[in-house]
Amino acid sequence: MKKLHILALLIGFIATMIFQSCGSSGSSLDTDDPEKAFSIAKAKFDKGDYLDAIDDFSFIKVKFPGSQVSDKVQFYLAESYFYKGEYLLAAYEYSNLQKNFGLSTYIPESKYKLGVCYYKESPKPSLDQEYTRYAISELTLFVDQYPNDKNVTDANVKLQDLKDKLAYKDYSTGIIYMKMEHYRAAALYFQSVYENYIETQWADDAMLGQADALINSKKYDDAKKVLEKFDKLFPKSDLKPRAYELRKSIPVN
Repeated sequence: MKKLHILALLIGFIATMIFQSCGSSGSSLDTDDPEKAFSIAKAKFDKGDYLDAIDDFSFIKVKFPGSQVSDKVQFYLAESYFYKGEYLLAAYEYSNLQKNFGLSTYIPESKYKLGVCYYKESPKPSLDQEYTRYAISELTLFVDQYPNDKNVTDANVKLQDLKDKLAYKDYSTGIIYMKMEHYRAAALYFQSVYENYIETQWADDAMLGQADALINSKKYDDAKKVLEKFDKLFPKSDLKPRAYELRKSIPVN
């Protein structure tokens, strides 16, 4: 996962260099005052002219390195990509802010937005979930570091959504193995759901799925233990009738 993460950021870096090159020759800024240059670029950002803002912020970043506006420029460059929908480029620029301006007041927002970038790139459950895992990692880090931040509530909602997606992916795989009568593999996938994503909506389904797989494998004692655990963990689950039916299907010694 780390290699893929680095590759994604490298792609962002290359693309950013291209945009910076265009910005250096195409920006309409004509001032030697970094504050004035920033104000002009920010006005374009505020109007939603994100492409022009990217040109200007990139130009300022190159022309005025280490100035008093450098962290603001870096942040709003990332924001411009974000609101333009270029989430991997935005992720690279938010990461750049965190790397180069660790004391900036924009750090909390940039950490939150970095997680949101990967959240936006998270695909449907049937596809590879690397960006989902990146998003979980970044949003969890943000919540842990800034528990009182205004964006924590939204971050937690997104974390729940992302974990539900991973849980559903494993649960769906378990269902596929059940249909193929590969009960051992099914049991393992169902187990991974409630062990790794107990707080998700699929945890109780998965636990009963594992019990069903174990019964089909004639591992009745193991199935009984899973069903006992189900009763303890999900006493109010609406799947209790199914649990009852599974118990009835276990042969009496």
